[in-house]
Amino acid sequence: MSPAEFIALAERTELIRPLTEWMIAAALRFNAGPLKPGAAVPMAINLSASNLQDASLIDTIHDMRLAVGLAQGLLEIELTESVLMEDVEHALHAKDITLYIDDFGTGYSSLSYLQKRPVDCIKIDQSFVARMLRDNDSAVIVCSTINLAHDLGRKVVAEGVESQAQWDRLAAFGCDMAQGYFISAPMPSEQFRTLAANWNERRKPVA
Repeated sequence: MSPAEFIALAERTELIRPLTEWMIAAALRFNAGPLKPGAAVPMAINLSASNLQDASLIDTIHDMRLAVGLAQGLLEIELTESVLMEDVEHALHAKDITLYIDDFGTGYSSLSYLQKRPVDCIKIDQSFVARMLRDNDSAVIVCSTINLAHDLGRKVVAEGVESQAQWDRLAAFGCDMAQGYFISAPMPSEQFRTLAANWNERRKPVA
């Protein structure tokens, strides 16, 4: 079942809090589990505006991370520009939790967030990535965003990468990371363990 089918309903009820806490606990347990040495990867968790109405949530996440013994740097939080709040951002920073701006470029105050807020990484919205091979303006936006973020000391993830050509163009632009079906479709957690254990860098840019 797609989250789109039940998240909105959960947000209109008090079910969103236990659902969120269950999701976070499951993600932390998985990422604290055994992987091939050197194959541990950060796991990002998306939070919504309704989640952030719970003032104790950041402390809860921090305590859950400590309880499973998850190493620092392996938990990340993704927030869209529309729900970013300065007190939440600074609370995450104080707990050594990496903060991503999701769907970057679709809001109205992107540059001010990059300049003034403790944001670690931005995710370029897939709408720009999807068009960049056929639309020069989109390619310019993607390249310029990567350069701007790097100049400000932030890292960049490209969303919605679905082809080798997109991967290669992003590599040429200097993008740090990519996300999308070209790398992998969603999968059960145990299948991901196999993928991580056997990863052979087959997605490197074509020379």
